[in-house]
Amino acid sequence: MIGPRSGPMLQQAVSALAPPPGVHVWLACGVTDMRKGFDGLASLAQQQLGKDPFCGQLFVFRGRRGDLVKVLCWDGQGLCLFSKRLEKGHFVWPQAKDGAVSLTAAQLSMLLEGIDWRMPLRTWRPEKAG
Repeated sequence: MIGPRSGPMLQQAVSALAPPPGVHVWLACGVTDMRKGFDGLASLAQQQLGKDPFCGQLFVFRGRRGDLVKVLCWDGQGLCLFSKRLEKGHFVWPQAKDGAVSLTAAQLSMLLEGIDWRMPLRTWRPEKAG
């Protein structure tokens, strides 16, 4: 048994997917075949996005249904592949059919939480100073 759906185990799993500040993140626009693994996604990063998958940047891919993403990165020793599936809803994705969109680490964190990273709304606004 992996553990309950709340508590310390859940917090560790979420923080493990949080990217470090300042890392360069690329979203692969369009739909990706989610059967692809390390080599297939690295090849997509090189050939379709024109990026180097072995440079420490993050590459994010989404499947046709929109509830699954895979994040590919090089950690200096080998490729890492993380995946996340939303139980409800879908990941917000650019409308473009091809190419790549650059995100900040904060935007990627929002995307992985199922939040619309394009125009996040503030929940409150200060009314007066002091």
